[in-house]
Amino acid sequence: MNPSKRQKMDQASACIKQEVERMKSEIETVRVEKRERLRTMDFFCLDNSLRESTVGQLRSHTLENKKAIFKEIKKAGMTDVIVASFSQTARIDDDFCQWLVDEKEDMGGFFSFSEIYDVVEDGAYDTDDVPVSLEKNLKYGIANTFFEADFAGTDVEWGVKVFTKDICELIFKWIKWVHDNHPADANPRILLNMRDLPYAMTKVPERVLEIVTFLARMPQPYRMFALAFEDPFGEFLPEELEAWTGAIRRTMDSNGWSDGKLLVHIHQKWDLQTASQLDCLSAGADGVWASLCDEGAALGHASSTVTMMNLIRMGNEKILSKYNCKYFRQAAYNVTKITTGVAPHPKQPIYGDRAADLVFGFLGIGDFDVAEFFGVEAPVRITTLATPEMLVDRLQDLFPENDQFTLEIGSAMKAKIMEDLKDNRKEEYMSKAGIAILFDRAGGKLTAEMGEIVANDKVALKYHQELIDDIKQIWDKWDDKEGKRRPRRRGGRRPGRKGDGVLSFDSFYAAFMAPYFGCYRCDDTKKAFISIDMDSDGSVDWNEFLAYLKWALRQYPDIKTADDLVQIAFQKGIIPAMRDIKLKNRDMISMIR
Repeated sequence: MNPSKRQKMDQASACIKQEVERMKSEIETVRVEKRERLRTMDFFCLDNSLRESTVGQLRSHTLENKKAIFKEIKKAGMTDVIVASFSQTARIDDDFCQWLVDEKEDMGGFFSFSEIYDVVEDGAYDTDDVPVSLEKNLKYGIANTFFEADFAGTDVEWGVKVFTKDICELIFKWIKWVHDNHPADANPRILLNMRDLPYAMTKVPERVLEIVTFLARMPQPYRMFALAFEDPFGEFLPEELEAWTGAIRRTMDSNGWSDGKLLVHIHQKWDLQTASQLDCLSAGADGVWASLCDEGAALGHASSTVTMMNLIRMGNEKILSKYNCKYFRQAAYNVTKITTGVAPHPKQPIYGDRAADLVFGFLGIGDFDVAEFFGVEAPVRITTLATPEMLVDRLQDLFPENDQFTLEIGSAMKAKIMEDLKDNRKEEYMSKAGIAILFDRAGGKLTAEMGEIVANDKVALKYHQELIDDIKQIWDKWDDKEGKRRPRRRGGRRPGRKGDGVLSFDSFYAAFMAPYFGCYRCDDTKKAFISIDMDSDGSVDWNEFLAYLKWALRQYPDIKTADDLVQIAFQKGIIPAMRDIKLKNRDMISMIR
C-alpha cells in the first residue's frame, strides 16, 4: 500500500478512536450527573390541574367540572393542590373554594395564587392595599400562598422609582401578613413564582440573584417553602433553562436555603417543554407545578403525568411510593375530557389512546412497557410496517377465534395493503371495520360474528348515522314487500317473511345491487351476494350489509349522501372482496338461483 495512503488511513482511524472516547466521556457524564439525579431525586408535584387546564380554553370550567377534576386529582394521590386564582370579581374559583369549605375538606394541602401588588401607579407598585387574593385566602382558610412577581417587567420604572430592595421588602411584607393573619397552627407554606425568569435572567441576572439571596436569608419562621419559575411561552432552549436553574439552586444552597424547594413550569410553543423540564430537574429543580394533562395556556404545557413517567422509566422509585402512579394515565385522560369535552389526541404521549400501541413487530416495546405499567392491553397498530404476524394478532384481538386467521391470510393482507397504496387507495386497517374488510378482500370469508361486531361499532359523526338511517328505510320497504317464508332448502333458508330484517337475493338485488351488476344471474352477481352473506344462509341480514356501510364511512368520512355511501360500499368493499370467491359450493349457488 502507498505509504501516504496508509498514513492517511492511520490518521483517520486515530481521529475515530479519539471521537469515540470523547463521546463515551460525555455520555458517562450525562449518565452519572443527569440520569442519576433524575433516578434518585425526591420529586415534588404541586398539582395545578384545577387552574392550568382551564387557561385559554374555549369553554371554561364549571363548578361541576372543578369537582370532577378534584376527584381525579385525589385518585392520583396528589396532596398538594393549587385550588384558586382570585380576582376582584367573583369567579368559579370562589364557588369551588366555598364548596371545599362546605365539604369540610382539609385545607392544609391547598394553595392559591396571589400577586404581590394589584395596582401600578405612576411607574411604582401600590404597596399599601392588601392584594385581593390574600383577603380571599383568609376568607376560605387557605394559608398556603403562591405569590407571583415579575423581575423585569416594563410596567414599573426600574432604577428610577422601583429598586431591587423595594420588591424584596414588598415580598417580605406580604409574607409576614400571611403569617400574622392566619391562625398560628395554620403553618403557611409560601412560595414565589418568578414569572418572567427567562427574560429577567437574560436582561438583569444580577437583580434576580440578589432577590434570591434575600429570600434565602429571610429569618425563620418567614423563610418560604419554595421558589418557582416558568418559561411562559416555551421559547428558550433546554440548555438555557438548565443553566439558569443551576445558578438559582447554587445561590439558594450557598445562602443556607438547601431545604427550600425549586419548582419549574414550562409552557409549550416550540415542543421543547418536557425536555426543558427534565433538564431543569437534572440541574437542581426539585419538582413541578403542573396539571396532570398538558392542556393550558398557549398550546399547553409540560404535564406532570408525562414528566413523572419519564422519571419512572429512568428508575425513580420514590415517585411510586408518593403518588398513585398507576392511575396517572386515566387521570390525565379524564381531566382532558372534562376540560375540553373530547378525549386527548390519540397520539398524546402516555395517556392518548394509541400511546401504548405496538408498532414495530421487529423492535418490540423498548426498555419500558407503558402498557404493562398501566395494566392496559397494548393493541397492535396496523400500518405498512405491520408484519403478517401482527395482522393475525389484530384479527385475534378483535374477533372470535377462527381457523382462517393464519399466517397465510396475514401475508395476503399485507400484500393487499401494499397493493392499495400502489392503486392510490389511502385507507386505514386498524379499526374493526378496516381490518375486517381487508381480511375479506385478501381472500378471507367474513363470518356472521365478525359482521355483527363491525355493525355494532359506533359511527364517528352524527350525520353518518343519518345516512345509515336513510338506507335502512329503503331496506325496510323491500323487507315489507316480502311474503311468507318458504321451506328450507339444502341446509339454508329462503327469506321472505315480511319485516324479519332479512332480504332475499331478489329483493337485495333490486334494492341495491342492480346499478352495479346489470346481469341478474351472472357469476359476478352471485359472488357479490355471497361475499355479503356472511353466515352463508342464502340471504342478507341487515347487519351483514351494515358492516360494509360502516366500513365505507370510516374509510371515506366525507361521504355526503346515502347513494354515495352505497356506491362506495360496493365499489371499494364488496366488489373487490368478491373477486376472491370461487363458486364451488353448489348448495350456495342453488340458494340464489
